[in-house]
Amino acid sequence: MSRHYYHGVCRQHIGQCVEIKCHDGQLHRGHIEDVDDEFVYIRPLNRNCDGPQHPEGPGMFFFGAFAGGFLGGLLGVGLGRIAFFRPYPYYY
Repeated sequence: MSRHYYHGVCRQHIGQCVEIKCHDGQLHRGHIEDVDDEFVYIRPLNRNCDGPQHPEGPGMFFFGAFAGGFLGGLLGVGLGRIAFFRPYPYYY
């Protein structure tokens, strides 16, 4: 699928938990916070996989251009890296 396809799918799922698998095999499960032209920003699920981590929790930072600061705790996944996307159910 193309980057433009995943951009649209991710935009439709803002505010929901999803599972994203990248072409390199990395698997990300989290709550979509935002999507821009290059990245989908997800808040990783907590260790019990039953809800998003809280902002004060230990975050993951990728792609130094946005790491830290106002996006603390978010994970940026490049739209071009996505190989598989699906909604991910979890329960609070």
